[in-house]
Amino acid sequence: MSESKRKIFTGKQKAKVALEAIKGAKTINEIAQEFGVHPTQVSQWKKDLLENAGSLFEGKRGPKPVNAQSDPDRLYAKIGQLNMELDWLKKKSGLSQ
Repeated sequence: MSESKRKIFTGKQKAKVALEAIKGAKTINEIAQEFGVHPTQVSQWKKDLLENAGSLFEGKRGPKPVNAQSDPDRLYAKIGQLNMELDWLKKKSGLSQ
């Protein structure tokens, strides 16, 4: 008995096959034969591409999420707190003149 190995396709290869199917210049069977894939798989990759194409462009624009570390009001408050602690430590240690 001969063992046949499964072909493993990269995402780039799958996208290429799916795009060929979307173009519609060739039939699904012609594309499948050209790329050595089962016609059902070509249809599935085409369907997956069409369903997920919108998510490629989401989140690219619009307001950026606010980073808690860069909030100016919070940073100014922290600077004030540290200055007060420094002054208190200077008084306690006798360094203040």
